[in-house]
Amino acid sequence: MRSAGAFVRADRPEDRTARARLRDAAVRLYGRDGFRVGLRAIARETGVSPALVLHHFGSKDGLREACDGYVLEQIRSYKTQATGGPAAVEGLMGLATVEESAHLLAYAIRCLQEGGSAAGSFLDHFAEEVEGWLAEGVAAGTIRPSRDEKARARCLALQGFGSVLLDLSVHPPQDPHDFSAILRGYLERHASPTLELFSQGLTTDRSMLDSYLMYVPDPPQEESPR
Repeated sequence: MRSAGAFVRADRPEDRTARARLRDAAVRLYGRDGFRVGLRAIARETGVSPALVLHHFGSKDGLREACDGYVLEQIRSYKTQATGGPAAVEGLMGLATVEESAHLLAYAIRCLQEGGSAAGSFLDHFAEEVEGWLAEGVAAGTIRPSRDEKARARCLALQGFGSVLLDLSVHPPQDPHDFSAILRGYLERHASPTLELFSQGLTTDRSMLDSYLMYVPDPPQEESPR
């Protein structure tokens, strides 16, 4: 079982070593076929021996950790390029419009579909990324501050991925391996209303929030240094 801090540092995007090629092949195959794909299949995809996979990653768990770290790093990079904004769902939508990034979201969706500690760890790290994006927006004045920044970030992370997961159940893809087409269909159905909610909000006042806050305590505040 991996802890939330078990991710290894991802290779640089320009790294085209054997290790990077193995990792990239694993991301593609895991996203397409799930995490039951064996090391032999990944080695065969790259044209090397299974022993070389073990040499670079130590085990299948080590390879999985490297893939997780790489996918999170690439999502961060594509999100910055595609949107320039800090919103998690907007970031996922921007990522989804980049054809070459489809395998990254396929990997993330597979990870969350599998569940367990690996999915929880991946979601924890993604929520941390979202919190950082939101903080940038708050500092820039483009995002409203929150009473609980950490909770808001996690909520957005769950909404972003949860929306994709539910849509896959309601609209089963004709070709489960064509994740680019899956994402295009998702965007056609949800991009406009989602971005409308982000840009314009839903209610015209905060009466619902105020009514709720009457019955719940304020979120815990960090202690100020003495």
